[in-house]
Amino acid sequence: MVEPLIVIEVVHAAVDRQVLLSVQVPQGSTLLAALEASSIKEHFAGLDLAACPLGIFGKQVSDPGQYVVQAGDRIEIYRPLLADPKEVRRLRAAKAAESRKREQ
Repeated sequence: MVEPLIVIEVVHAAVDRQVLLSVQVPQGSTLLAALEASSIKEHFAGLDLAACPLGIFGKQVSDPGQYVVQAGDRIEIYRPLLADPKEVRRLRAAKAAESRKREQ
């Protein structure tokens, strides 16, 4: 018996470009199996899926090997952060405070 296929999307945005792929996978596929079927790695040299956080429609998936994709899901491959947003805000606030002190 042939397994029914579902359609999902896989998206990744690098610094210089983004790719959105529409992929048919067997119903019951895990997130990781769907990524392998998408061949997204061929579009981005050096993309390490094991090191990248993964999500569905903006919500991070903690165990992509167990998550079963549903028809219409959009799998998102997130880039690692270059800087911690909290640290950037802290530094900006410290710089603004120092600037105010100099003006007084």
